[in-house]
Amino acid sequence: MLQLPDLRISDNTQLILGAAICVGVIGVIVRAYLRKSDGRLPLPPSPPTWRLRGHFLPPLSTSLTVARWIDEYGPLVTIRSGIRNIVIIGRHKAAVDIMEKQGGLLADRPHLAAGEILTRGLALGLSHAGDRFRRKRRALHTHLQPKAAEAYQPLQMSQAKTVILNILDDPRNFQNHVATYAAATIMKVAYGKTTPTSATDPEIREARQLIRRFGTILRHGHYLVDSIPWLKYLPWYAPELKDEYHRTSRLYTDQLNRVKLQMQNDKDIGPSFAKHILDNEHLYGLTEIEMAYLAGNFFLTGTETTAMAIATVLMVAAHFPEEQAIVQAELDAVIGRERAPTFADQRSLPRLEAFISEALRWRPLAPEGFPHRTTADVIWARKPDIRRQENYCIPAGTTVTGNHWAISRDPEVYPEPDAFKPQRWIDDQGRLRDDLTFFVFGFGRRVCPGQHVANRSVFINSLLILWAFQLSLDPTKPQDDMGFMNAAMPNVPCTIEFQTRVPEVELRRMMQNYPEAGHQ
Repeated sequence: MLQLPDLRISDNTQLILGAAICVGVIGVIVRAYLRKSDGRLPLPPSPPTWRLRGHFLPPLSTSLTVARWIDEYGPLVTIRSGIRNIVIIGRHKAAVDIMEKQGGLLADRPHLAAGEILTRGLALGLSHAGDRFRRKRRALHTHLQPKAAEAYQPLQMSQAKTVILNILDDPRNFQNHVATYAAATIMKVAYGKTTPTSATDPEIREARQLIRRFGTILRHGHYLVDSIPWLKYLPWYAPELKDEYHRTSRLYTDQLNRVKLQMQNDKDIGPSFAKHILDNEHLYGLTEIEMAYLAGNFFLTGTETTAMAIATVLMVAAHFPEEQAIVQAELDAVIGRERAPTFADQRSLPRLEAFISEALRWRPLAPEGFPHRTTADVIWARKPDIRRQENYCIPAGTTVTGNHWAISRDPEVYPEPDAFKPQRWIDDQGRLRDDLTFFVFGFGRRVCPGQHVANRSVFINSLLILWAFQLSLDPTKPQDDMGFMNAAMPNVPCTIEFQTRVPEVELRRMMQNYPEAGHQ
């Protein structure tokens, strides 16, 4: 049995840690003094705090706390974590002005010592801006750009019809069914795996545990090492992160080696991202472990976020039966109930697309957003009224986060932001608006490269399920309409009842024949 070192902290170690914290506090004071005396523009306003380690953000309601600060102090707020300043953006225009229009200055990630212990700099999501990052992004973009993503539509349709059949057989476990869809689809795209895949497979469970670990690492102030970086050099510090790195590396390299072995044996394994980067290794200049992590990160992030997005749409449909009825009336008018819908119907279904957009705004997948780092001073100006203008400077090296929850509550862009109103996405001619956006997949040059595949997965599953079933809540079970933002599937308190809108025998027959529809 693995013996962990004795983690009791000696008196000397306590003195060292205490001294380090004091040095950190002095550093904050010195920096604040220099900041005021160097003549530059001020940082955005900051809520008061007396904590030595900086502002406190409750782990279960972080976004709600940030939203209250944004309401009180303005579109941008500055908080402190140890000796670091973090600027949080909480309004739509500020996000566009800073994260989009000046995105080149925010393409970097902050130095997260806990993340470095966990990934050794190999994870794309934590990679710093530079040549290595650009080579990784280029490899992903080649395989996931919009035109390339279209090639996966038959696969997505085939897996989506399996979701329908699984719901017919076992409606109570819909969270597992959509998680299985996401895992099977992404495993095929990432590794060309054709054997049946389930959300309960060991490799899937391990990957989902890792994505939760990432969420912990990104949480403000969770690991002391992010305030005192030299702690990472202590052999006894954070053994769980070091163990996780070795497990993750084995998982990713095993998957890449399986593809490599099949290629060496001249097996016709079909296309996949792993095969693509192995075939084109000379184009990207990546080491083997970098390729393993790149394919693994694609699989890892795509699985969890896709499943959560689909589940969110279904949860919202059950919570708002009147809005669900509007979408289903559109489906009946465009498609009817004599045939199953396909991707070919997408352009004729603006109400469904509006419903999906509003669901992912109303309950965003990553409410806290992901941290960026400025590589040069970023200047932002706003006019609170016609007589005043406020100018702020976000210095180079500052961590900046676009808080999706607060942005989604911007009343100037989304009137009545707490209300679920899909019609806000529809113009006067009944078409989808092209002037309204929400940043589901992130900002600027760090936007999720798998967004085109993910969008198609969310659409085809929402389309088929809302066409096939009437969704309603089970009044006897607890419900949490914010659960998919804060909890891990399949344990979110959300029980949905599915009533068929097509006779079950006929629905099963159409689903059995459905894969051919993807090739029409």
